Amino acid sequence: MNYYISDMHFFHKNVTKEGNNFDKRPFNSLAEMHQYMKEKWNSKITNGDTVYILGDIAMRGTNEELIALVAQLKGRKVLIKGNHDDVSDMRYKNVFEEIYDYKEITDYADQDAYKLVLSHYPILMWNGQHRGTIHLYGHTHNTYENEFYQECLRKLNMEMLMRSEKCYDIARAYNVGCMMPYMNYEPRTLKEILNK
Repeated sequence: MNYYISDMHFFHKNVTKEGNNFDKRPFNSLAEMHQYMKEKWNSKITNGDTVYILGDIAMRGTNEELIALVAQLKGRKVLIKGNHDDVSDMRYKNVFEEIYDYKEITDYADQDAYKLVLSHYPILMWNGQHRGTIHLYGHTHNTYENEFYQECLRKLNMEMLMRSEKCYDIARAYNVGCMMPYMNYEPRTLKEILNK
């Protein structure tokens, strides 16, 4: 089974009440957040699953602490690098099956196949966006930037539908940041994301 998540920001105290909690996460400390997210992950993911991490696993912390934490997360981990991901340490790089800046894959929800574009950053125009390809992204957290991006897509879809004689699919993009209410700090399947 494939799963998706982004922007865990391990070791970043400003996503907890230890710092300025800019994400409004419900955690008093980094230790509490790390434990909660690790338990949610490992209760759901098996070592036979693949988890696509769409960037920003961590913000701070020593390599040893980060390697130890990520190594405890079950599953085959594929990293789509974000702006806070430093994979220059070979020991950390080896925690992942694969590492990309951008990736296109096919996944399934029930018996339906979907092409996916995976990127840490939201993309306004992506390959196949009006032919059913879905874009999964992170980076914008639950901010006005995410709302602005989604509003741009809504306007683009309306224009495409109004101007076109052809029947195009609407462009669909989903923020898989762990702090989004439908993500609830755990990896989600494509079906779970589409049913949000």
